[in-house]
Amino acid sequence: MTAPRFVPFVDRHLPVPDAATAVAAFEQALRRRRSVRQFSDRPVERSLLEALVRCAHTAPSGANKQPWRFVCVQDPAIKARIRTAAEAEEREFYGRRANDEWRRDLEPLGTDEHKEFLTVAPWLVVVFQLTKTDDGGQVYYLKESVGLACGMFLAAAQLAGLATLTHTPSPMAFLGEILGRPAHERPFLLIPVGYAADACEVPVAAMQRRPLSEVMVVV
Repeated sequence: MTAPRFVPFVDRHLPVPDAATAVAAFEQALRRRRSVRQFSDRPVERSLLEALVRCAHTAPSGANKQPWRFVCVQDPAIKARIRTAAEAEEREFYGRRANDEWRRDLEPLGTDEHKEFLTVAPWLVVVFQLTKTDDGGQVYYLKESVGLACGMFLAAAQLAGLATLTHTPSPMAFLGEILGRPAHERPFLLIPVGYAADACEVPVAAMQRRPLSEVMVVV
């Protein structure tokens, strides 16, 4: 076996004059994040999307395999195909697949099978998880790795003043077919990205967070 190589961790003493203030500012930025379904068609530069993906690409991953692919869609015709297929799956979901409890849980959010945002938002970012590397190698902790990258993408978008939505039509196999992705890439998440519409509204229920005492345990 080849011995691992190491280099000095030069950022171990990264200066943060007031760490508490810096973290508080970051928290407040993230607290303003909302899942948006009413987008403006205002353009977003490709260079900004590239910056968001670069941020996501810094995420840790199992054995550093980086098992993600961010397919960024701006072509109106492809977005229209995605919307048609997604709405077909959503009609099945709301009409047949979802049980009564699931429907009740969704009622305060006001969601339904209509997904106009898929054609209005200037970008659709479809995140794929790689079940193996492009050269056929193994990947590890796949969902955990891709989930971390998606979270960093969402945070970067918020800091850039952009609106996002985590959309998960199920099943999502149609995304790989429409986008011509290889068999070892499986759809993980569909993220519309753009600016919120001027008259955008968000559900009150989505603004609520459980208190810290319910989500943090110190032992």
